[in-house]
Amino acid sequence: MRMHAGYRERWTDYRPTKSMWLWSCVGCVVATLAVGFFWGGWVTAGESASMAARAADRARTDLAASVCVSRFVAAPDAATQLATLRKTDPWARDDVLRKGGWTHVPGFKNRDEDTLADSNVANICAQRLMTATLPASTSDARL
Repeated sequence: MRMHAGYRERWTDYRPTKSMWLWSCVGCVVATLAVGFFWGGWVTAGESASMAARAADRARTDLAASVCVSRFVAAPDAATQLATLRKTDPWARDDVLRKGGWTHVPGFKNRDEDTLADSNVANICAQRLMTATLPASTSDARL
């Protein structure tokens, strides 16, 4: 090897040791994992299961709120009920909907009833009803 060799000559003459190869591979694996989990959006199996459970809960709540609005609008005295609901204080609207049985989804088991009758369903249903316009006749009960 010459005393003042250029980069190209030094690169071709370089012979890494086995430990250098090992630590280079370990560093590449760690860098790949860090980039994947921090910036690549990778998640663990436990995190993906909890994300799926949260999405299912949100979907179930949204479904129950949609059923609540549909049943409320389809009722024969919907205009009177809606006027009463609008006069009610915002913090008490979910209680009115729950006591009226609007948040209960027929056909669901008791295991799901706690989730479906919770205050989130009643709150979402009340919010949707506050902006709802009732159809001209009850046979056109669509929002």
